Amino acid sequence: MTTAPRIAVYGAYGHTGRFVVAELRERGFAPVLSGRDAGKLEPLAHGTGLEARPASVDDPASLDRALAGAAAVVNCAGPFATTAAPVIEAALRAGIPYVDVAAEIEANADTFTHFTDRARAAGALVVPAMAFYGGLGDLLVTAAMGDWTAADEAHIAYGLSGWHPTAGTRVAGAVSRQRRNGRGVRYRNGRLEYHRDDLPTLEWPFPAPMGPRPVIGEFTMADVVTVPSHLAVPEVRTYMAVEAARDVAAPDTPAPAAADGSGRSGQTFLVDAVVRSGAVERRAVARGRDIYAVTAPLAVEALDRILTGRTRATGVVSAGAVFDAPDFLRALSPHIILERDGAASGAARG
Repeated sequence: MTTAPRIAVYGAYGHTGRFVVAELRERGFAPVLSGRDAGKLEPLAHGTGLEARPASVDDPASLDRALAGAAAVVNCAGPFATTAAPVIEAALRAGIPYVDVAAEIEANADTFTHFTDRARAAGALVVPAMAFYGGLGDLLVTAAMGDWTAADEAHIAYGLSGWHPTAGTRVAGAVSRQRRNGRGVRYRNGRLEYHRDDLPTLEWPFPAPMGPRPVIGEFTMADVVTVPSHLAVPEVRTYMAVEAARDVAAPDTPAPAAADGSGRSGQTFLVDAVVRSGAVERRAVARGRDIYAVTAPLAVEALDRILTGRTRATGVVSAGAVFDAPDFLRALSPHIILERDGAASGAARG
């Protein structure tokens, strides 16, 4: 009899963590529930046969106990500025792969800065931002690049019907703003730049069914870390639909509300990734529902590929660097409907 691989889920009781636990179980893995709050872990484990292992990022021994016997760990607990480094350290001690769903720009940059050499020397695999922000955009840009080895620009436009942020999103945003001293951030001339410029509003030509709509330019997301970590693109720009930007900025926007039995909200999204080299542009598009729920198949597909050896690199690597991007995107159907170069289908063309 085979035993299902055990996957430690740190932050298992959070909004995204619950989706990840459910996806792991559906895919035949055995989640090990972990996080800082034992009082939230026990009800989640009750009656499921799953093991709960409380652990604190301030207590390395507790993290070691949480990861003992696990085949990999996925970190769903923000703010990642606080949790990523301790959980990565624990994964390196355990000799297991690490995946997280961080959308924090600085936290992801810290992971590349502080762990790239150590992880590579150990032959370990650390994949940050394996989520809607950072991971999906990177996969789409990588797929759009195709046989190009470099491009002049990459643009990723987020067409969200709205954005009801979770409590974790709000806390992570506050941490990021504090780290930036209230400044904006963008990726130009091959590096991150911090600024106090007003963000422009412009119209983005989203493909059907969304169509053109106003977006906030330089509404910068984690793609400015993941994409240039492995692709020769000196300009990476991200955009956010005005409605969604207003929602997430408003202090009274409520958290996501379940619209079906799986817990998904009614939010819809369209992510439009465009790369340009000279006068030639290439595009890859993904559309679907609920940015938090769709993070789960992204992270779990990554874990499955890591554990079955379908990877291209070791060290700290982004999704597009370590996985076959078109094949990975195909595997996300039916969670995401994908298009490349204007041809829509339930899967991306390779």
